[in-house]
Amino acid sequence: IIKEGYGASRCTESGGPEPGVGCAGRGIITSVNMLEQLGAYDDEWDLDYVFYDVLGDVVCGGFAMPIRDGKAEEIYIV
Repeated sequence: IIKEGYGASRCTESGGPEPGVGCAGRGIITSVNMLEQLGAYDDEWDLDYVFYDVLGDVVCGGFAMPIRDGKAEEIYIV
């Protein structure tokens, strides 16, 4: 599920819940957990940074979920 992109970047798309159904924040953390289980963050990838493009305007957490669950150290809103 990981594709190599420009400049040796690596990309994955996890999608999310149907509009009006479920919680995007919960979907985000579920995706991060799945990537961990599949080894996407293992040392063999030699990652310097990991970026997430996630919904930030959802009531149930959105961008805050990864930091609340200890999956991120910092969050930048662009």
